[in-house]
Amino acid sequence: MRPVDLPAAERIAAVVHPDLPEDEAVFAERLALYPEGCRLLVGEGEALGYAITHPWRRGEPPALNSLLGALPARPDTYYIHDLALLPGARGGGAAGRLVTLLAEQARGLPGMSLVAVNGSVPFWRRQGFSVVREPRLAAKLRSYDAEACLMERPLAG
Repeated sequence: MRPVDLPAAERIAAVVHPDLPEDEAVFAERLALYPEGCRLLVGEGEALGYAITHPWRRGEPPALNSLLGALPARPDTYYIHDLALLPGARGGGAAGRLVTLLAEQARGLPGMSLVAVNGSVPFWRRQGFSVVREPRLAAKLRSYDAEACLMERPLAG
């Protein structure tokens, strides 16, 4: 993903996550802080999905629509901020292949983490993620949606 692709990612986000809006600055900051973690899925010359990811701190998912300021000096998880595909791009395995790519990129960290929203827990379970119960995060997770939950996937050394 490049800065010129941000409007396409924001359009996809508006379709996929209409109840979870994030400011343009959130997308732009993630891309500026960790460009190698921002991917755009393109098919037939059209943006069909994206992933925004970065190294982070385990058990401390960023609040929705918040700026990070900086990446941690000693990250211990690879955080998937968002992986979104337009409805027409789903079902062909692209999301699973993207998760595999992200796991390769996360090599060197002990695991990956994310906040599952919009009923996506079954998808993430198929990708090797498990729900993590963290009562101290309940209020933060509810700011995403009522069923949001923290999920983690360990990575091999």
